[in-house]
Amino acid sequence: MTETSTTFPAGTPGSFTAAQKEYLQGFMAGAGVSFPFSVASELGQAPAPLAPEPTIYGTALADLCKEELWKHKEDPLDSWERLIAHADANRFPDAENMYRFKTHGLFYVAPAQDSFMIRLRVPACEITAHQFHGLADLASEIGNGHVDLTTRGNVQLRELKPRDLVTVLTRVQELGLTSRGAGADNIRNVTASPNCGFDPSEVLDVRPYAKAVHHYIMNHRDCYGLPRKFNIAFDNGGSLTVAADTNDIAFIATRISEKSVSQVSGLNPQVSLGTYFRVQLGGISGHQDFARDTGLLIKPSEATAVSAAIVRVFAENGDRTNRKKARLKYVLDKWGFDRFFAEVQKKLSFPLVRVPLTACEPRRPLIKHGWIGPYKQAQKGFTSIGIGVPVGRMSAKQMHGLATLAANFGKSELRLTIWQNVIIPHVPDALVASACRQLQHLGFTTEASSTTSGIIACTGSRGCKYAAADTKGAATKLAKHFTSSDLVVEQPVNIHFTGCSNSCAQHYCGDIGLIGAKQPDGADGFHMVLGGGMDHEQGIAREIFRGVRATEVPALTERILRTYNAKKSSGETFVQWTRRHSDKELQEFLSV
Repeated sequence: MTETSTTFPAGTPGSFTAAQKEYLQGFMAGAGVSFPFSVASELGQAPAPLAPEPTIYGTALADLCKEELWKHKEDPLDSWERLIAHADANRFPDAENMYRFKTHGLFYVAPAQDSFMIRLRVPACEITAHQFHGLADLASEIGNGHVDLTTRGNVQLRELKPRDLVTVLTRVQELGLTSRGAGADNIRNVTASPNCGFDPSEVLDVRPYAKAVHHYIMNHRDCYGLPRKFNIAFDNGGSLTVAADTNDIAFIATRISEKSVSQVSGLNPQVSLGTYFRVQLGGISGHQDFARDTGLLIKPSEATAVSAAIVRVFAENGDRTNRKKARLKYVLDKWGFDRFFAEVQKKLSFPLVRVPLTACEPRRPLIKHGWIGPYKQAQKGFTSIGIGVPVGRMSAKQMHGLATLAANFGKSELRLTIWQNVIIPHVPDALVASACRQLQHLGFTTEASSTTSGIIACTGSRGCKYAAADTKGAATKLAKHFTSSDLVVEQPVNIHFTGCSNSCAQHYCGDIGLIGAKQPDGADGFHMVLGGGMDHEQGIAREIFRGVRATEVPALTERILRTYNAKKSSGETFVQWTRRHSDKELQEFLSV
């Protein structure tokens, strides 16, 4: 092989011949990474512009948290082959796949359990007897024989092996259900008041609007992969709470009437008499904040478009570097409502209208613990039966029994509540007593208790790696303690057990809230907060006791309620009593 050398005469870059320039360009294209100068500039040419650094909604890749980098690398919705591979190998996931599988509602919950949990979506909290039977079969065949009802009106199946990942997903879909987006950085189950369609006092049956939002999410890929999780609730304005003010978006059904309009002057001419949704934004009880009224009033038919616009503005502007600040609340805190709605308006084809709250009819009173027991329906001759499910856990046998009852006594329909209970609607009045007896025979309660009907608990340390205490175990022991006690409390009290600061059971919103806290010796314990509430009792509970051993919770809780009984004014609720006393006063009252 003959080597050919090329010599270059001295002189300015402009003296290079065309052949010399071509040689230099080709040579340096291959070796340029080793040289700290631009060939183009040496040749008298303008340097090529550098390619812009890729960003995610304006955030540089280098600044993203690891979850955002995983999403950038591959959309978690495109994980089917990964799921098949893990099922074929019966293999548990690494950290990255653990995160990806959450988008499909699958949670690897080790070390609490060396298994998966699947969380479903039950839009508007409405499920059929057929679906309930199917889930009971799944729980028996590939789960642990039980299901858990959650504080978002949906269902979890537990202790699934990796080999069953594809099986459970396909069988859930065959039942007409889905788990897509039930975890990770997505919009969670869209909830609705559990007595929609049969509540005599409701303003609007909101189920069609909640389901419309659900199906919009399912069919628009850009509604996934948000900066963090996102909650949406629809309140029918009736007698039962759906805790709408703890959600990122709360749609509250309301009316504009001649009487309510008379309370304001200069009402926007685009608003006429009728039924609307009032919009609240930014609830996140784990961060000690409720959704705030925005003044926004929309037609029910506009709810899906408004939801999508809000979600997209959040997706484009939420924090993708710090997951502790990556919720809608923090965008609102930074911008305020005016700027936020200016961005939302850009995504809508109709104008947003904001009116004073006083222009709307006041919210109807809520029935505390109204999710338990028989209640007359709007439909003459029919009754709904609220069923107490201790700590939200039921066996497959109980599920089959409940589904059969719903078919035989009702219309094969069940409603799940955010209080981890179930309602069977459309029971003929003449059959209510018989249905209640059969429900009690299955191990459920059908009579409201002022102390036990408001006990809810998150999964706890037996099934969640984040929890610092066995919340369901502690809640069950407290309920049994009250059942055997002679304590009588006139006003209903809600007691919330949550295992960690994620606050899945919303401990800050309970009359009495308990958050898991390990004791120095490793035993289960709780910090105790008092005086929280939602809706008309809205307020964040205050911490009164720290490090209470789990074994001491029943006796301390009873002492709190007996002290309340002894010191309250006539008709005073627990929330009212605690809020008129300082922390120090409460500690002195209750430590005796």
